[in-house]
Amino acid sequence: MGRKLLLEKAAVEGIRSYEVYRREGGYLSVEKALKNMTPDQVTDEVKKSGLRGRGGAGFPTGLKWSFIAKPEGIPRHLVCNADESEPGTFKDRYLMEFLPHLLIEGLIVSSYALGSNTTYVYIRGEYAWILEILEQAIAEAKNNGWLGKNILGSGFDCEIYMHRGAGAYICGEETALIESLEGKRGNPRIKPPFPAVKGAWDRPTVVNNVETLAAIVPIINMGAEEYAKIGVGKSTGTKLISACGNINKPGVYEIDMTISVEEFIYGEEYCGGIPGGKRLKACIPGGSSVPILPANLLLKTAKGETRIMNYESLSDGGFAKGSMMGSGGFIVFDEDQCVVRHTLTLARFYHHESCGQCSPCREGTGWMEKILKNIEYGKGKHSDIDLLWDIQRKIEGNTICPLGDAAAWPVAAAIRHFRDEFEWHVNNPVECQQHNYGLAHYADALEPA
Repeated sequence: MGRKLLLEKAAVEGIRSYEVYRREGGYLSVEKALKNMTPDQVTDEVKKSGLRGRGGAGFPTGLKWSFIAKPEGIPRHLVCNADESEPGTFKDRYLMEFLPHLLIEGLIVSSYALGSNTTYVYIRGEYAWILEILEQAIAEAKNNGWLGKNILGSGFDCEIYMHRGAGAYICGEETALIESLEGKRGNPRIKPPFPAVKGAWDRPTVVNNVETLAAIVPIINMGAEEYAKIGVGKSTGTKLISACGNINKPGVYEIDMTISVEEFIYGEEYCGGIPGGKRLKACIPGGSSVPILPANLLLKTAKGETRIMNYESLSDGGFAKGSMMGSGGFIVFDEDQCVVRHTLTLARFYHHESCGQCSPCREGTGWMEKILKNIEYGKGKHSDIDLLWDIQRKIEGNTICPLGDAAAWPVAAAIRHFRDEFEWHVNNPVECQQHNYGLAHYADALEPA
């Protein structure tokens, strides 16, 4: 297995406590940053490391930090996006549950770089037990002098506060998260202005993902140049992958983004292959919002090269023949899985989670769910497949936030790569109805045939 930077100490007994974490080298990056570096030097190190945001978009973290406005006398804020709600993704939960002080350490260094004296962690509402773990870690850090006034005599003050969401997927979008943090309905904002200029309480704000902020610790400890040597090209450092679906060993894995997709699925140190020796049918490589890929395109790029577990290789071929690294939610499907049913499941989720602010998303996600229900339950028509394609095309790119795209891409990719499966459902209505016998409670919104 490749080098571990984030999960290296995860198996150490008692690592959740401050005493053990400190004994194992914890908070050394805070000492290094606050005693030997200026905030701009920390930002430059993050830039040179090549770290890309680990929440989904993959935008260069140091570059994002450099955008923050610095008006005289106006506070700035760092907000940690811990609203991990992407179906198939659970790596941030693992970090927060088992290595809470790693996140706290990353938050302190990042707050110093950004000039944030008041920093927030916006955590998914369902992560109630993790909220308690993080609150305890924050209290331990403060009791030991890592938070509060004049940390390590540096003149830098910092407090970290937890904010629990109400279970809305839309609040994973940074401007909706900020609206919710301010106590308002979590509707995304129209941009510009961007949060770096006008964010929380109209103050300059940077929103970063849990894994992104945790990665600041090894970058400062080992130096940007050493960190950038890990991985390949613009995919530097390590990446956490949440692996689930039809695999023998589901879990969270840390990879250095040089291994092949095939090795990740079948390697014993990773997913360990598919149960029962069944064949690989498809995979969603980056969480529910990214395009599904059939086995042949999952293992080979559009150029016929071996597909690697990194940002560039997974996206090779664009959406026609590629996908995205996304949030790292790696969902594997064996030969017996029904793509139409899984696409319906995702469509139902995105319809339910749409905030309703944009009409293409508000109406389109509902239409896609209803049409997919008809097809899955043997009441679809051939024209429905083309109608689905048309609807998703009119949603993509026409909404304030990316949730519309996230709803459209899975439908588009499913039709693009598995149209024959949709046509089979239309041509075999009796078999579909028999197959779904006993699941009629899912079909409560079927449209007339």
